[in-house]
Formats: sequence, C-alpha cells, structure tokens
Amino acid sequence: MDLTYRPRRLRRTTSLREMVCENSISPADFIYPLFVHEGSEVQPIGAMPGANRWSLDLLIGEVQRAWDLGIRCVVLFPKVSDKLKTEDGSECFNENGLIPRAIKRLKEEVPEMAVMTDVALDPYSCDGHDGIVSPEGVVLNDETISLLCRQAVVQAQVGADLIGPSDMMDGRVGAIREALDDEGFEHVGIISYTAKYSSAYYGPFREALDSAPRPAGGKPIPKDKSTYQMDPANAREAITEAQLDEQEGADILMVKPGLAYLDIIYRLREESQLPIAAYNVSGEFAMVKAAAEKGWINERDVVLETLLSFKRAGADLILTYHACDAARWLRDG
Repeated sequence: MDLTYRPRRLRRTTSLREMVCENSISPADFIYPLFVHEGSEVQPIGAMPGANRWSLDLLIGEVQRAWDLGIRCVVLFPKVSDKLKTEDGSECFNENGLIPRAIKRLKEEVPEMAVMTDVALDPYSCDGHDGIVSPEGVVLNDETISLLCRQAVVQAQVGADLIGPSDMMDGRVGAIREALDDEGFEHVGIISYTAKYSSAYYGPFREALDSAPRPAGGKPIPKDKSTYQMDPANAREAITEAQLDEQEGADILMVKPGLAYLDIIYRLREESQLPIAAYNVSGEFAMVKAAAEKGWINERDVVLETLLSFKRAGADLILTYHACDAARWLRDG
C-alpha cells in the first residue's frame, strides 16, 4: 500500500509510545477518601471490598502508608453515631467531634499530608439530607448555609487544608469563603463539589456512612436528593454551576461521579482555568471490585485505564478509593 502516514510507526515500541504519550497519572494526582469512626477497630465495608472504616489510632498508619506511596492528600468522611444525629446536624461543628479530632491527629503525626474535608449535613442529620429539612419536607438552602459556614470554620481551625462543600446548596461557596476569610483563614482552599449529580452510583458510600435519606417522626422526608443535586440529564447546567463557584471563590472545581460524567469533566476543562477534580465514586469502585472478584476483568489494568480516562478528559486530580493500590501498581510497574 502507498501510505504517506502510518500512525502505527509511533506505536511500534515501548520507547516510542512513551515519547508521544499525551497523558499520564501519578500518585500525586490522587486524593484518597477515608472513612473514620469512633472505636478501636477497623470495620470492613461490605459493599466496598478493601475499603474500611478506620479508628483514629489506626487511621494514622493508613495515612502514613498513603504518604509513603506518593499520595499527597486525603479526604475524611465520618461515620457518626445515631445518638449524635439531629434535625439540624449541629454535631457537624462540634469542635471536639470526630472529624476535628481526626484532622488534629493527622496534622500532628503526618503533618506534610494535605487534608481535605467534607462540608455537608448528611452524616450528622437524622433525616439523611445534606441540608436542613423543613416540617413540610423541603431542604432549606439559606438556613443550611449558616451551619455549613460554622462547620467549615471549625475544620479550618484544626488544620484542614482544603474545605470540600459537597452539599450543593446555592451560594454556599461564597458564604464559606467569606466566613473563612473573616476568621483569618484566607490560606485555606475550597475544593467545591461543583457538578455533583443526583446519581445512583453513591449507594455503597451511603452504606459506609449510614447517611441515606430516611423518614423520622412522621415528617415528610424527600426520598432522594434531586431537589439540590444536579439532574443526570443536564450538561450545560454544569457550566453555570462552575461559573458561579469560580465567581464565589472556589480554588478547585469537582465533578461527581467521574466515570459516567467524563463529558462534564471535558466541558469544565474547556470553560475554566481552575484545577478540575474527578470523583471516582463508591459505585464505580464496587463494580470494578465485584468484576475482579469474579475473574471477569484484570483489576490492575482496568483501574489504571479508568484513572487515566479522567486525566484524558481534563481532570487534574482524582478522588479514588483505588488510590493506594494504583500508587503501588504505578511504582512497581
């Protein structure tokens, strides 16, 4: 055949392929989500094989392991006792609560590790929603934001590096930025859950935290979070959310879930110069684990290919429960 250009020429050897490789992943790209609970033991999470709820003492060793593998940021999620849950989720800004104590310990014992937090009411709410639920069953926006600001300030006071509002209340990024600045925490960043969709992929996470919406005392509780999280059918709306978050002072924009929303990552990358994060969520993690346990896929290869797809779509950072495994595979080749 008389071909002038043959793309396979640059695929012929490993060296040539590496020379023209357009994207790569490294452990420093990963943010490692960790679940914490009161107690002294490690609790395996049934729907997330290989993931655990960590006691504060054992959390330190896991974070040190992640640091040694090259991971430079963790994000903490609390499993809160039912007896501490209230309609207003006020435990979220308890200075002696589980998350403030965890951040303090990490900053004392693994000080170089960046710590990201979660800002929302659902782990602390007896209703299981990210905001306050009115007696009429409406998730209240502005009333919720005042509590989120208090939560963010407490997290900053104990050493958080990045505040992560995951609640999807309108205007919360600007309010949190103002609250942090007013308390002298201008240096603390905000990684906003900018395009967080009302997704079916969150099921295992809600098992891990026991944070799904649930009826309480006869009050009408919305069965899902579709009145504040984004509609999976919408893409242009994500650009609006990104523009608002950027105007309000977000430092990093996030898309959640990641794998089913690669088009959204790409759109935000085209629209914004801010760093973009993708959340490789619990449902995506669980599906890979289940298929690997059946022997239907090669877990290592599928995980690394999936993480690379986030980078190719335009993500700079990836929140993933695979973080330590992926970092080890990258190290070992």
